[in-house]
Amino acid sequence: MSHEHSGHDHGSGANRTRLTIAIAIVATVLVVEAVGAVLSGSLSLFADAGHMLSDLVGLIIALVATIVAARPANERHSFGYQRAEVFGALVNSLILIGVAVFVTVEAVIRLFSAEPGEVQGGLMLAVAGVGLIANFVSLMVLRGGAKTSINMRGAYLEVLGDLLGSIAVILAAVVILTTGFEKADAIASLLIAAMIVPRAVSLLRDVVSVLNQSTPPTMDVQQIRAHILGEPGVVDVHDVHVWAITPGRHVFSAHVVVTQEVFAQGDTGPLLDSLGSCLSGHFDVEHSTFQLEPAEHAEHEANPHR
Repeated sequence: MSHEHSGHDHGSGANRTRLTIAIAIVATVLVVEAVGAVLSGSLSLFADAGHMLSDLVGLIIALVATIVAARPANERHSFGYQRAEVFGALVNSLILIGVAVFVTVEAVIRLFSAEPGEVQGGLMLAVAGVGLIANFVSLMVLRGGAKTSINMRGAYLEVLGDLLGSIAVILAAVVILTTGFEKADAIASLLIAAMIVPRAVSLLRDVVSVLNQSTPPTMDVQQIRAHILGEPGVVDVHDVHVWAITPGRHVFSAHVVVTQEVFAQGDTGPLLDSLGSCLSGHFDVEHSTFQLEPAEHAEHEANPHR
């Protein structure tokens, strides 16, 4: 016997609106920074523009992923297309890592070059200031969806990296204007790369965890088992599995051993309702499946596990 608990749409429509607004902002600032990098000769501004290009691509991928993920389930895709968000986040993380590597190589070359090139600190400062304001606005737009979607979290982290990158460029511009130390531009580029990598690796780690169907870090299997065993008529629980279709959308299944009285009195339906409500209310499990079985059936199951 099984019981399924269906969750609600986690604001996919709102996430699409957030992403559309962020895409418009990032695309505009990307053009401004690219032109500013060429005119000012700033490597850090160019690096930040490159990061924003990756963000633009990542945001577009994220938008497409939210549209695909909203498609309903069918016979060939019984869980729907929610995993599209995870693949979108995978592409985002790889883009971020690629940008970080490129920026690092270019920064090292310029840092150790005898003639790093002239940098116009004033123009560099002005363009970075525009980028800072725009990135802050984008960050506020995306923040609401970052807590419930790995896809939105990837987009949020990319824009956060841009915000920090703009700050680094501004600091480098100030140093150049006040001291004439133009290699501060290359140092700022290395700082931007250093800020990108940890966030990209963290996002990639989460993607691997979901694709590997690992138990979500927020889920305590022993605590879930204790709650199930606390239900009247339940004597044991085994073959427990809990994983995530995408972070925040948990799936659970288990074999639940119950007393003969539960079957004799026709209480299986109420018990399934109670178990489903327990998993949904206490552990935010979107989809739960239970196999109810008598003790004699559990005893001869092949290779049962806890």
